[in-house]
Amino acid sequence: MIEVRNLTKHYGDKKAVNDISFTVEDGEILGFLGPNGAGKSTTMNMLTGYISSTSGQALINGVDILEDPIKAKSYIGYLPEIPPLYLDMTVQAYLNFVFDLKKCKLPRRSHLKDVMTLCKIKDVEGRIIKNLSKGYKQRVGLAQALIGNPPVLILDEPTVGLDPKQMVEIRTLIKRLGKNHTVILSSHILSEIQAVCDRVIIINHGVVAADDTATNLSNEVTTDHRIIARIDGPKAEILQAVRAMEGVEYVRADMEREPGVYEYEIEAQPGQDIRRALNAVTREHGWDILTLRTMEMTLEDIFLKITMGENVQAQKPEGRK
Repeated sequence: MIEVRNLTKHYGDKKAVNDISFTVEDGEILGFLGPNGAGKSTTMNMLTGYISSTSGQALINGVDILEDPIKAKSYIGYLPEIPPLYLDMTVQAYLNFVFDLKKCKLPRRSHLKDVMTLCKIKDVEGRIIKNLSKGYKQRVGLAQALIGNPPVLILDEPTVGLDPKQMVEIRTLIKRLGKNHTVILSSHILSEIQAVCDRVIIINHGVVAADDTATNLSNEVTTDHRIIARIDGPKAEILQAVRAMEGVEYVRADMEREPGVYEYEIEAQPGQDIRRALNAVTREHGWDILTLRTMEMTLEDIFLKITMGENVQAQKPEGRK
């Protein structure tokens, strides 16, 4: 578990991080986001003990990172954005070095084999690190973070340099690790955060600007509650029936997508979920819903709206019911 209590960092007169507090529970994967200069990297550096805070506390499994840094850091596996690799070592020699550096008590041979297998680097264990591709170097960096099986993992841009297949594999691995570890994941690939994380914190101007699930944040930052339905049936009758539904704000028919099949953009009133009622209406009239999707904001939309105040949601057409 990670606890951050009123954490503050000053650089001269500038407050890089200003009195932030949050917790990350055991087995939770937290996405940590922020634009450049927002205080995200400073916060992560304070959590890992790389820099000290001006005031406040960062507790790793109940241990203050400043009061007992050796014990607190023993609970952390850290992958910085640039992996801390010794390029002239072989993969196996480097991981053995990290094993000794961390004073790991686990069975050396079996533990290192498990870590290399988990990170899919067993096939390059005898190669010099500087001769590896960037993707493999990133995997070696992740492997060193996992040595000792630390309960807390702090991963900064863990998929940098990986091809799409490798990115999916690492995301799957992080999801699996989240079952037994507390994970903080920082990434500029917002779709990655949305796919992997249970919760998102967005930091902006040194303060926590948002802290919730992506779904809840979407509901909070937008009043747009639209669904797109592709319905097989007579257009005029469908429009009339949907307009008459309770909780419908407006509806319009888009272009004909298939012979006799139109897409309908439907906006519900705030807090209304009309999907089941829409299914009931179409069944009653013998119409078929071929596709149904919600127009939820992506994490990128949410991020821009919170950090930049951009009106990223689509505007409701005027004069339509």
